Amino acid sequence: MRIEEKLAILADAAKYDVSCSSSGGTRKNVGKGLGNSHVSGICHSYTEDGRCVSLLKILLTNHCIYDCAFCVSRRSNDIRRAAFKVQEVVDLTLNFYRRNYIEGLFLSSGIFKSADYTMERLLQIVKKLRTEERFHGYIHLKTIPGASEQLVREAGLYADRMSINLELPTEAGLKLLAPEKSHDEVKRPLDWVNKSMIQLNEERRVMRHVPKFVPAGQSTQLVVGASEESDKDILYTADRFYRDYGLKRVYYSGYIPVSKDSRLPGIGSPPPLLRENRLYQTDWLMRFYGFEVSELLDDAHPFLDTAIDPKLSWALRHPQEFPIDVNSADYRMILRVPGIGVGSAQKIVQARKFGKLRFDQLRKIGVALNRARHFIRCPDSVVTMREISPNEIRQHILSAQARRFSPTQLTLF
Repeated sequence: MRIEEKLAILADAAKYDVSCSSSGGTRKNVGKGLGNSHVSGICHSYTEDGRCVSLLKILLTNHCIYDCAFCVSRRSNDIRRAAFKVQEVVDLTLNFYRRNYIEGLFLSSGIFKSADYTMERLLQIVKKLRTEERFHGYIHLKTIPGASEQLVREAGLYADRMSINLELPTEAGLKLLAPEKSHDEVKRPLDWVNKSMIQLNEERRVMRHVPKFVPAGQSTQLVVGASEESDKDILYTADRFYRDYGLKRVYYSGYIPVSKDSRLPGIGSPPPLLRENRLYQTDWLMRFYGFEVSELLDDAHPFLDTAIDPKLSWALRHPQEFPIDVNSADYRMILRVPGIGVGSAQKIVQARKFGKLRFDQLRKIGVALNRARHFIRCPDSVVTMREISPNEIRQHILSAQARRFSPTQLTLF
């Protein structure tokens, strides 16, 4: 099979993996090699379905010994199969980089023969790029579940970021749709890499020369909508993995129907992209706004409200917390006001040292007053949450949004 045919097949198969962030790399070129990796990350372009293509994003092969119901490369699926040789991936990466098509490599693979057999070939590719070709560009390498600790640790010396897909949020969902896999096979390599990163960071404090080891950290991916887990189940799983393994990111991938298996959603149903978006917003609140999962979702509200963003949803369910006085409230509570982001909250805390803030000043700072004005109090406040009900606020905000966007745009939200 020609290289062009392999590339078309294996690049298309890789599009279902969304965990291809490139920020956090610190590998610098001192003029003796090719490429450079920056902390600020790589500028991304997107395909029509919204997938990132700034990295050469491919599978080593789409042959697989597993038969996961939600995976397009599963063993029983009748698709064209292909596999790259180790040197072919090396050559593609270098040639594409020299032509300015890419700024790095995202390499994953189906599992053929065994986990170790596959992981060895992935390791050979990144090792050749780093040691023989002196490639200093960004490399994101997928860890193969079930691979040996020695192979995983060695791969961490050459990759900028490593990730391994948890696939489904619960062990029960995994056993239903991918009975040959288990969460333990994912947790072990995450733990190995996390402990190695901690150990090397401690050594770096007392030693001058310590090798780089996964400088951009680890991530994982969860498939959303292929099984019956609630948003609460998904986010509790994500929160646990953030805490236990120091992950940089958890990615949420709306299930794209690729099978007629009766255990899965219908083949004609669209991917739950809006649900995916709300999960990302909630993940952001957990990581940067100080929210706990238990505050955002519970047994009474196991699913996120798709009509409004999760911070607004939380605020409407907790009217006793509002309105707050932006000129005296602490930073934590200002962050919890819908329409106020991290940057705006920091500016508010600094600006109010020089005098009382009013609505016109908040607008200049960057506060989205169409939402925030219902939850804050200023010297020129007129109506706040104490005067109108949460339901009235919700309807007012949704009506304003409907007037602002066309019907076509609203479908995207």
